[in-house]
Amino acid sequence: MGTRSFRPYTPSTRQVTISDFSEITKSEPEKSLTKNKHRKKGRNNRGVITSRFRGGGHKKLYRIIDFKRDKLNVPAKVAAIEYDPNRNARIALLYYQDGEKRYILHPNGLKVGTTVIAGVDSPFEVGNALPLYKIPLGTGVHNVELSPGKGGQIVRAAGATAQVVAKEGDYVTLKLPSGEVRMIRRECYATIGQVGNIDARNLSLGKAGRTRWKGRRSHVRGSVMNPVDHPHGGGEGRAPIGRSGPVTPWGKPTLGLKTRKPKKASSKLIVRRRRKSSKRGRGGRES
Repeated sequence: MGTRSFRPYTPSTRQVTISDFSEITKSEPEKSLTKNKHRKKGRNNRGVITSRFRGGGHKKLYRIIDFKRDKLNVPAKVAAIEYDPNRNARIALLYYQDGEKRYILHPNGLKVGTTVIAGVDSPFEVGNALPLYKIPLGTGVHNVELSPGKGGQIVRAAGATAQVVAKEGDYVTLKLPSGEVRMIRRECYATIGQVGNIDARNLSLGKAGRTRWKGRRSHVRGSVMNPVDHPHGGGEGRAPIGRSGPVTPWGKPTLGLKTRKPKKASSKLIVRRRRKSSKRGRGGRES
């Protein structure tokens, strides 16, 4: 779970860093747990681009991940740790005692041959899934449900972990990776441990071509466009925006404007808002 760098034979290898994939134990996915993935490439049903800067990219099979962990009180053995092209975390292949196979997110430190289990009375070990009210205070968790039985929706990225900080009544309070402190129903399941592949945040793509492999086309700043293409466009040389604030190509305020609905029902469950991101400088990316 480290990173590799290269000697600068080309301009791209000077900057690029990749994962060493040392934790991967199996190269081909379990065929029964995969399905085709149609990528829209930013087009609607008429083939018209409705989401800019998407297209191309390598063909991928989707791995069916068990985010629900609803196979309760049945031990499973970790058979392999695999690469998943659809996420920056690794996935672990489980063989259950009754013969079923499933993928889960690979928690940091979970080894091949380890036994994991999901259920109310499961031991407090990495990879086991329990309801939040059963997890001791201060424990790090991931793959957290927001609604009981719906499956984990938050804290799923590589290296992510949330901390159980309080229990009161029907709710358990978690401190999320963003810094937000939020209450979640006590019956919701979460998996103990931190998501693996912690070094994912240290990787450098190194060149524009690698973003193309991921299905992302180059994002062009509005200020370098013509006035017909973007509200920021036009002018002589490096012209300012010419408005009170930055806007989208369709004229709506952006870059820092809060878009959360003020009357959203779940707002009452947020104890403390997430940390504010650093303000963009003059050289920051425009919409």
